[in-house]
Amino acid sequence: MEILKYNKESADIIASKLLGRKNADERRLQSVVDDILKNIREKGDEALFKYTEKFDGFDPKKVGLKVKKEEIEEAYASVDGDLVRVMKKAAERIADFHRKQKINSWLEPDEKGEMLGQLIRPLERVGVYVPGGKAAYPSSVLMNIVPAKVAGVGSVIMTTPAGRDGKISPTTLVAADIAGADSIYKAGGAQAIGAMAFGTDSIPAVDKIVGPGNIFVALAKRSVYGFVDIDSVAGPSEILVIADESADPVYVSADLISQAEHDEMASAVLITTSPELAEAVNKEIYIQAQKLSRKDIIIKSLENYGAIVTASTLADACGLSNRIAPEHLELSVKDPFGALRYVKNAGAIFLGHYSPEPLGDYMAGPNHVLPTGGTARFFSPLSVDDYIKKSSLISFSEEALKALGEDIIKFADAEGLTGHANSVRVRLKKGGK
Repeated sequence: MEILKYNKESADIIASKLLGRKNADERRLQSVVDDILKNIREKGDEALFKYTEKFDGFDPKKVGLKVKKEEIEEAYASVDGDLVRVMKKAAERIADFHRKQKINSWLEPDEKGEMLGQLIRPLERVGVYVPGGKAAYPSSVLMNIVPAKVAGVGSVIMTTPAGRDGKISPTTLVAADIAGADSIYKAGGAQAIGAMAFGTDSIPAVDKIVGPGNIFVALAKRSVYGFVDIDSVAGPSEILVIADESADPVYVSADLISQAEHDEMASAVLITTSPELAEAVNKEIYIQAQKLSRKDIIIKSLENYGAIVTASTLADACGLSNRIAPEHLELSVKDPFGALRYVKNAGAIFLGHYSPEPLGDYMAGPNHVLPTGGTARFFSPLSVDDYIKKSSLISFSEEALKALGEDIIKFADAEGLTGHANSVRVRLKKGGK
């Protein structure tokens, strides 16, 4: 990778390159997705079965879309017992963290006769989409379902594409069972998103859809937003490491690679105050990449969207990082907690030399579903808050309404909403004013 020196020009180049990542075929694919969603909405299962057979290669009429209890039992029998233990441990750590996020309803009266508050209710039904294909990501299953269960969601359904044999990856099924999924369906792609958004005879409509997916899934989620809520439209994965001379180039290189291996559009950036570290990482990262199974993807990702930048100060390094607003930010510096004062925008922040990004992906506990593409400027990680809704509570006594009545009437009249004013005025008159 080219090593750039921090200045306005290099910052502009890096920011525009990383924040401008977009699938070139998005406009063409959107029309395909729109047709799929339209057919699902109008024809329900008929269209869902047709697309499932076409894209996933099995007949859902013969195999069935809903996963049976026996299939989950078979999955447990085929998954390594130690992996099951690890997934259960991860699920409990995720649950422990997310329990701390829970907020309660509240109602606060005062002596004037006012009672104001907030009512917290979980969503009734949530749909979790899980990618299928060659790779299985049980960690994503846990991260999306466990917080929903902690929040008290009434029913969590999961959809994921099955193989041509009509079977789902055993690790995905086991993870879903550990997380507490209430039902699992063999459906993938935009058609699964449509089924969860609009409902079919086989798959019930949900209130919110969460979970990652390919470009078809991302576009479908964006299209159904408004019919249902969604978590976000996720983009390619990102890591940005800020390091000083105390960082180990072997560690830093390994952490950059951990995200570069996701896909060729993933971004891995190092900003360092040490020119020596920059040179060492630029050599070490390719040495490590050659030894890994996804080396071709890693190298393409690094060449396309990787960057090494040298900055004079930690404040400059964090300034560029804030502009990029990375999904994952590592502070691999002597005093990571001190450096936090410079950080404004990041999905998850990893502090110190022994807090690598994969810790957050799997076992730490905080959610690994994070804002991408610069959206950490205004979005937050997936949390219990994503699975609840809030209602405001307002209760006034007659005397309390009288105290504010004339002010309300004045405000409503100023906006030309005489019906609003009248709603209060009739009460004031009846009350003797």
